[in-house]
Amino acid sequence: MYRPFTIGKKLRIIPPGAPSSTDGRIDLVMQRGAFGSGEHETTVSCLECLADMPEVRGANVLDLGSGTGILAIAALKFGAASAVCVDLDRQAVATARINCRLNRLDEKSTHVTGTLTDVSRIGFEVVLANIYGDILLELAGALTAKLKSGGILLLSGILWEHNFDVRRAYQKNGCVVLRNSMLDEFSTVLMRKA
Repeated sequence: MYRPFTIGKKLRIIPPGAPSSTDGRIDLVMQRGAFGSGEHETTVSCLECLADMPEVRGANVLDLGSGTGILAIAALKFGAASAVCVDLDRQAVATARINCRLNRLDEKSTHVTGTLTDVSRIGFEVVLANIYGDILLELAGALTAKLKSGGILLLSGILWEHNFDVRRAYQKNGCVVLRNSMLDEFSTVLMRKA
């Protein structure tokens, strides 16, 4: 069990069974599971981006490397229409499924154990990928192909030394940088597919 904590101005992460917020924040009920409950700097950075992203409302979202499902859950709570959560780790997928249920989002979420190639759907309005920079480099073409024209791409988990290469790879695939945030060790890049 962990103590509830806030992220940015809009979110509060709470363990199952904790009382709901009374200050207008959106609660994300998270069982810790495979990858913590959201304290890592890359997760915080992504959640803060999602909170300021009007494009998420009504969007179909792909969350690659979804872990506990926290980014997909936040997107759904911010008004996304649906989310596909994909992770290689079976335990992570099981945890994401539980967390979606805890947040009453089962019907809006789909869970896939596997890789990007296991997702046949294309035309997502928002793609989230908080995974290692070297993997993001490998997947630049394939990940961009999943995104609808004009769609938003939120990438994180990128060590500083990979930041330029990742941005350049996605720019070569038709994306423009909207925001590039350098964190303590990692970076987060927000892009739009032209």
